[in-house]
Amino acid sequence: MHFTLRQFRVFEAVASRLSFTQAAKALHLSQPAVSMQVKLMEEQVGLPLFEQIGKQIYLTEAGQEIYHYSRAIGQLLSEAEEVINELKGAHRGRLTISVASTANYFVPTLLGIFHERFPDVTVSLDVTNRETLLKQLEENEVDLVVMGQPPKEMNLEAGAFMDNPLVVIAPPDHPLAQEKNIPMSRMEDEVFLTRERGSGTRSAVERFFNQHGVQLNTGMEIASNEAIKQSVQAGLGLGLLSRDTLEMELALNKLVILDVEDFPILRHWYVMHRKGKRLSTVAQAFKQFLLEEANTLLHDKPVQQP
Repeated sequence: MHFTLRQFRVFEAVASRLSFTQAAKALHLSQPAVSMQVKLMEEQVGLPLFEQIGKQIYLTEAGQEIYHYSRAIGQLLSEAEEVINELKGAHRGRLTISVASTANYFVPTLLGIFHERFPDVTVSLDVTNRETLLKQLEENEVDLVVMGQPPKEMNLEAGAFMDNPLVVIAPPDHPLAQEKNIPMSRMEDEVFLTRERGSGTRSAVERFFNQHGVQLNTGMEIASNEAIKQSVQAGLGLGLLSRDTLEMELALNKLVILDVEDFPILRHWYVMHRKGKRLSTVAQAFKQFLLEEANTLLHDKPVQQP
């Protein structure tokens, strides 16, 4: 089989989007040109790479295999480009980073500071859920990931760079808003609005309640921090969120943090990547920036390692 790099790029664009139209737009090509490149690859392989069911296309088994290799080739080419930049002694190139949705409250601020120092760096930022972050780590799709507790089952290199305390939030007129040192047992009488199952915040909260022998009464599962804050303000229940997400609401007195014993739940933010991954100069610089400066820039207090 003899494929060109152009064919690999076109095929990967179609395979990642499962759409010839969207791939053509992303590559600034006509749809017939994209279709022709894929057809040429299928002739080389001798098997169809896509199948159409209704209006949707799907990768065939052969297509999935080619997709795996096309992504690997793309990653190697990007790595080669970064190595050349390193040899030139240049802090330039592309930084691909994915972060948990809660981290999006502070990571853009840090990226802004980093970009001021290295204006020739192009940043690709993906904000997503924990499940997708784990998939990206497993498949080595990004340079760095920022999230809460690193998964124990994966072989990762992870470093804590900032505190991530989880607190109980309520509307200002809640009966417990003015109380001090509220017993943890009192939380069994409250209804909580929580993140969806599988999220890092939800897992940490459930572990914490189980350790204290307290029943967590879940009223609604909500897939975004903003929706939880709005629902708590509306009086639908209490919330459990990272303190990093609450700056504006606390300043405007739309929400309050309850003084519950044993709270906050002490967690940390981690920057991580696959162990053994060869980081580019840019990725290594941003990793060190997080580990050495992020906590001071945002909170001006030391991180306590777990």
